[in-house]
Amino acid sequence: MSKVILVTGGCRSGKSAFAEKLVCQADSRNRFYIATCHVFDEEMAERVRLHRERRAADRWTTIEEERDLVAALARCGSGAVLVDCLTLWIGNLMYAAEQKHLPFTEREMSVECARLQKACASYDGTIVLVMNEVGFGIVPENESARRFRDCSGRCGQTVAAFADSVYLTVCGIPMKLKG
Repeated sequence: MSKVILVTGGCRSGKSAFAEKLVCQADSRNRFYIATCHVFDEEMAERVRLHRERRAADRWTTIEEERDLVAALARCGSGAVLVDCLTLWIGNLMYAAEQKHLPFTEREMSVECARLQKACASYDGTIVLVMNEVGFGIVPENESARRFRDCSGRCGQTVAAFADSVYLTVCGIPMKLKG
């Protein structure tokens, strides 16, 4: 039986640290970390290296997957999973579509979220999904950024609807919104 938790908030709000605590509380032995980050530069590579080292000391199994979260979840088997983060996943999906000159709109986002929902429903364990809340900002000035904001909002609403619990983190303080 699956349990799905969404943790959202702004950048550096404490959402990832809180999500890690939730995973550790859910399962002390089988912890999986699905990392969606694409490494673009040396600074990001250093961040990833430090994260890997820290998680290895706490017995996390890391799966690096930028786009196919369904396949990544299947690799976990059972236990507690942290997906960090859906925001980067959305950007990766949009970038991949653009490279193929294909559209990626809220419609395509809804399809991907439906696939994720189905995978989460059939997972044996706890899944904690992290995503940035980008809707608190101003309306972006360009079409691509607005489309990203719209896809992120669609994803957040969809995941929150099927999640058992939803938390919003602000200044390191998690607030339970659902569940």
